[in-house]
Amino acid sequence: MKRTHTCGELRKSDLGKEVCLQGWVRFSRDHGGVAFIDLADRYGITQVVFDSEDLPEAEVKRISDIMKGFTRESAVSINGTVRDRVEGTSDARNPTGEVEVLIFDAEVLGKSKTPPFEVGDQKENVLPNEDVRMKYRYLDLRRTEMIEALTLRSRFMTLAREYLNSAKFLEVETPILARSTPEGARDYIVPSRVHPGSFYALPQSPQLFKQMLMVGGIDRYYQFARCFRDEDSRKDRQPEFTQLDMELSFVEEKDIQDTIENMIVHLWKGLYGTDLKTPFPRIGYVEAMERFGTDKPDMRYGLEFTKLTEVVKDVPYEIFQRIMKAGGIVAGLNITSELSGGRVGRNDIDRYIEYAKKAGLGGLTWMKVENGVPTSNITKYFTPEILEGIKTALNADEGDILFLIAGPWKQTYEGGGALRIKIAEDLGLVPEGTFQFLWLVDCPMFETDPISGKKDAFHHPFVKPLGDVNEDGCMGACFDLCLNGNELGSGSLRINDPEVQRDVLRVLGKTDEEIENEFGFFVESLEYGAPPHGGIAIGVDRFITILLGKDTIRDVIAFPKNRKSTSLLDGSPTKVPDEKLEELQIMSLSLDGIDFDFDEE
Repeated sequence: MKRTHTCGELRKSDLGKEVCLQGWVRFSRDHGGVAFIDLADRYGITQVVFDSEDLPEAEVKRISDIMKGFTRESAVSINGTVRDRVEGTSDARNPTGEVEVLIFDAEVLGKSKTPPFEVGDQKENVLPNEDVRMKYRYLDLRRTEMIEALTLRSRFMTLAREYLNSAKFLEVETPILARSTPEGARDYIVPSRVHPGSFYALPQSPQLFKQMLMVGGIDRYYQFARCFRDEDSRKDRQPEFTQLDMELSFVEEKDIQDTIENMIVHLWKGLYGTDLKTPFPRIGYVEAMERFGTDKPDMRYGLEFTKLTEVVKDVPYEIFQRIMKAGGIVAGLNITSELSGGRVGRNDIDRYIEYAKKAGLGGLTWMKVENGVPTSNITKYFTPEILEGIKTALNADEGDILFLIAGPWKQTYEGGGALRIKIAEDLGLVPEGTFQFLWLVDCPMFETDPISGKKDAFHHPFVKPLGDVNEDGCMGACFDLCLNGNELGSGSLRINDPEVQRDVLRVLGKTDEEIENEFGFFVESLEYGAPPHGGIAIGVDRFITILLGKDTIRDVIAFPKNRKSTSLLDGSPTKVPDEKLEELQIMSLSLDGIDFDFDEE
C-alpha cells in the first residue's frame, strides 16, 4: 500500500520521516501562503501543512492546483515530512497533536460535494437531524462517535468469540429462510418462486434450530444471529437486529448463568482492563415487581416500593376498600427529604399524578409528613392509627413525600415502576458510568390475560415447566439477564420431552392439529433422545447501547432503519415491479396516499 501511516499514528518519535497519509479533509485553514489541513481517518486526525516557502516555485503551483480540489470531506493523499509543530500550537487533546506533516506532494483520490452536515466533532455535541444522518449514513459513519461505537461493537464480538471458542462452543449458522412459526411477533414473509403460493419466514430467533442442534449432539453452540421481527420501531428495537445466541446440553440453570458471567468478565477485562465482580445478584420475579415495579429493575438507586395492603386493610377510604375487595394491592413509595432536597413541590406532585395516569395507574394518592403526621387533602379518610402505620412501614420522617399506588397487582406495580424511573430521572438519582448486572429468577411459566383469561408464555413455549402445566402458579425454568434497568437477554432450560412440549402448547390454546402443522417437525426431533439442554440469547445492539450510554440502538448499528422502519439511505422498503410479482404469482397491492405514523416510546 502507498499509505505508510494512519492519521492517528504519528508521534514525536517519527520526526524527520517521509510519510504518506491518506484520508478525508476534515477542516482547512489558509493563512496567506500557508495552508493547514486536518486530515482524518478512522484512527484519528493529523495536521498537514502546505508552506509555499519550503518548495520550488514550479512545485508550489503544481501542488497548489492539486489542493484546489481539497474540498471538505474529499478523500486525498499527501506525501510529506514529519516535523514539530510551532511552539505554542501543539494540541494536547489530540494524540498526534505535537507533530505535523509538511506536504511535498498531494493527490485528490475522491472529490466530495459540499456535505449536507458538518462531519467534524461538534461543539457541545450538537448533531444534525437524525433523518439527515440516516439518509447520509456513509458520512455520519465518519464521525468519531460512530467510529468509536462500531469499534467497541467489533471488539465486543471478538472477545465474546474468543471466550466461547475457548469454552468449546461451536459457532454454527442456522437458516435465514425457514417456515413461519408463531413466536410472539409478526414474521417477515418471503415468497417462493419455485413453490408458488408458499412462503418462507425470516427468523425471529434461531430457537427451534438451536434446540435441534442439541438433539444433533453439537453440545455447545453459539452464533451472532441476525433476527427479524415485524414490529414497530422504538429506541431499543429495530426490524432486524443481532443477538448472541447460545445453547448448551447436559446443564442446569446455574451452568448457563455461570457461563454468561464468565464471558462478561472476559469482555470487561478486554474492553476496560478491569475485573468485574461476580456472581451477579439474583432477584425473584415477584420480589422485583413488588420492590421496583418492573421485572428488569435498576438497582443502582433506592426508591423502593413497600407493600401496604395489610397496613391499610381497615382504612375507611372507599377507593382503597373497593380495590382490595377486588383482589388488588396498595403499595407506597417514600421520596425522602434527603433525596428530594426540598425540590418536589405541589406543582411537581400534580405533574406526577398526571404521569401516573398515563402510566396505567388510576391515580396517585400522596401525603407529606408535617409535624410528624402524614398529611394531605385525603388523609381525613384515614384513622390516626393507619396513618402512623403507613409512616412506620415507609420509614418516613419529617418532610418526606409519600406516594401510594393501588389497583390490580401487575398493572399497579408496572405503572408504579414507570413513575419510579421518572422520579429518579427528575431528581438526578441515576448514577452515570456505573453498571449493575443482575439475574431475574423464579419466573412464572405462564401469564394470564386478565380480560380473556387466555394463557400466554412468560418467555416462550419451549421453557421447561417446574410442575404441572395444567395447574395455576406453575413456574418455569427461565431467567433474564438485566443491566441498569434493561433486559439484555432471556434464558431458560428447555423442554426435552415431546409429550410435555405438546402439553405446554395445548395450555397455550393450540389444538393437536395446529401443533402438528406448526411444530410437528420440532416435536418429532425431541422423540430421538433429546438431551437436557438450555440456553440464552443476549441482545448485542442493546448491550452496546448501554455500555456507550446512547439513547437508541440506532447509534450503534451501521445502517439502521428509522422509527418508521424505513431506510432513508436506500429508500427501502420499495415497490417491486409488477413483472417480478407476476413471476412469484403475487398480486400487486397499492397503498398510495396512506401515511403510517408511529409514536416512539
